[in-house]
Amino acid sequence: MTSTETSKDRLRLWLRVLKATRAVEGAIRENLRQDFSTTLPRFDVMAALTQHQEGLKMSELSSVLKVSNGNVTGIVERLVEDGHVMREKVPGDRRASRVRMTEAGLAEFSRQAEAHEAWIDQIFADVAPDEAQPMAEALDAVARRLDQGEF
Repeated sequence: MTSTETSKDRLRLWLRVLKATRAVEGAIRENLRQDFSTTLPRFDVMAALTQHQEGLKMSELSSVLKVSNGNVTGIVERLVEDGHVMREKVPGDRRASRVRMTEAGLAEFSRQAEAHEAWIDQIFADVAPDEAQPMAEALDAVARRLDQGEF
């Protein structure tokens, strides 16, 4: 295969990954809306905070999610109102607050995460079990390369 053919195959791969990503994201957004009256960004914030049980400063949360502080602020505010997240003052830093999951938030996220995993399993049912891991590793390699600035 020539380098031009390889390049075209990789371009087609990217277009299919993008198409699949958009379709999967759309389905997950709709399922979260219908089944839990929530949004994907709220789910993502709860997932990040569940991985950091000690909590995160807003700037750290933004960094983990790779979004701006402004995007996270409104989402966190709604999660606080729902009783899923709490804010705590950061000792020594009057301007900063740390956010972390509440017990109610952990319980709710557990329900959502279980459903999310089942949805993903159903969506990817056509991917053979022995193909899923190599595909995930290949995509991880692409992400690592870009994260390291090797583009």
